[in-house]
Amino acid sequence: CAKAAVSVPAPPPYGSGSLAEVLPTAAACMRVPGYWDLLSVGKEFRSVVVLLVDGLGWNALQRHGEIAPALAGGRSISAAVPTTTPVGLGSLGTGQPPNVHGIVGASFQVPGHRALLSPLSWPESMSPEFVQPTRTVLEDVAGRGYSVASISARLYEGSGLSRAALRGGQYLGADSFGEKLGELGALLHRDTPFLAYVYWADLDRTGHGHGVDSDHWRGELAQVNHLVERILALLPADVALFITADHGMVDCELADRIYVEDNAHLRDSVLRVGGEPRCRFLYTVKASADEVAHRWREELDKNAWVLTRAEWIAAGLSGPPQSPHGASDVSAVNARLGDVMVLARGNTSLASREVDSVVSSLRGQHGSVTDDELLVPFVVLTGQNT
Repeated sequence: CAKAAVSVPAPPPYGSGSLAEVLPTAAACMRVPGYWDLLSVGKEFRSVVVLLVDGLGWNALQRHGEIAPALAGGRSISAAVPTTTPVGLGSLGTGQPPNVHGIVGASFQVPGHRALLSPLSWPESMSPEFVQPTRTVLEDVAGRGYSVASISARLYEGSGLSRAALRGGQYLGADSFGEKLGELGALLHRDTPFLAYVYWADLDRTGHGHGVDSDHWRGELAQVNHLVERILALLPADVALFITADHGMVDCELADRIYVEDNAHLRDSVLRVGGEPRCRFLYTVKASADEVAHRWREELDKNAWVLTRAEWIAAGLSGPPQSPHGASDVSAVNARLGDVMVLARGNTSLASREVDSVVSSLRGQHGSVTDDELLVPFVVLTGQNT
C-alpha cells in the first residue's frame, strides 16, 4: 500500500526574513562592502547597535505591548530551527542557516565524538572553530577595519558558544544593566563608526522559570523597555538600534509533559536522546530510523511532528537542502541531526528525567516551530540624542 504522507511544518524563510539576515543587514546599512540590506531597512547609518533579547517572541510582545511601548512597531522575522539559543546565535553570528554553521540543536552528536555536544556547556575537548568554521559577520566586519564589539556577561567571554558563533571584534564584559549602558557609552565616545552586539538574558531566564504570561515575565519585559529607552537616549540620530531575539517561548504545564522514559515503545531502538523537550534528536540503532519514526508518530499522534533525518532535510528546516557553500558542507552538518527529529506541537513537552531533568521541569519551553516560538521581532529605531 502507498506510504501515508508525513505532516511537515513549513521552514523559515532563510535568506530573506530570518534571524540570519540581521547582522548582514546591519553591516549593509553601515555601507560595509559585500553586504546587502536583506531585511529592507532602506536607510543608512553611521553605526548600528544590535540588541538581542533572549526569549522575546513576537506574539508575546504583541500581547503585552502596553508594557513595552519603546519596542512598538517593527515586524516579525523567523528564528532559526530548532528555536533555541545556540542555533539562533549561530545564525545571527554567521548570517547563515544552521545547515551551514553547524550548531544544529541544544545537544547533538558530532560524528567522530562520543559524547553529545551541548553548546551552552561547551566541553574543552571539542574545538568551537572545528564545529563552526564559517567566518562570522563580526569577524568579517572587523577585518575590514570597522570597530566591532560584543557587550555581554563576563561569564560568556571566551566560552565555546561565543567563540563559535560570535567571534570577532572586542569583547566587553558587562553583567549589569548599568555596565552594559556604560560600555555602550564608551563606544560612542570614540566617535568612530562601530557595529555593536548587545545580549540581554534575563527575560529568557524568567520565562523558563515562571512562564511567558506571568507577572514575573511582564516585570522583566518592562525592564527590557527601560533598557531600550536608555540606549536610545544615548545614541545620536545617525546611529540605529536593531532589536531582535533568538526565539520565543510557550508555557508547558505539568499536564503537558510526556516523559519519554515512561513509554517503552518510545525508547525501543533509540540509543541516545538529544535536543531539548520541544525538539528531540533521536539517535537510533542501525537502519531503524523509519521504524522508530513510525512508532513515535503513532504514540504521539497530534502532539508532535515526527520526521526522519531525510524528511527534515528535504523540508529545509535547517536551511535549503542545497547550500550555496556546497552540498558536501551541508551533508557533513546534516550528519549531526538525529536519525529521527521530533518537534512538539501545542504545549507538549517531551520531557526526560535521564537526559535533562532540570530543563524538562521548567514551565517555559522553546525549540519547536509554533508561531509563539518561531516568530521574533525585528525593530529598527534611531537614536534620540541630538
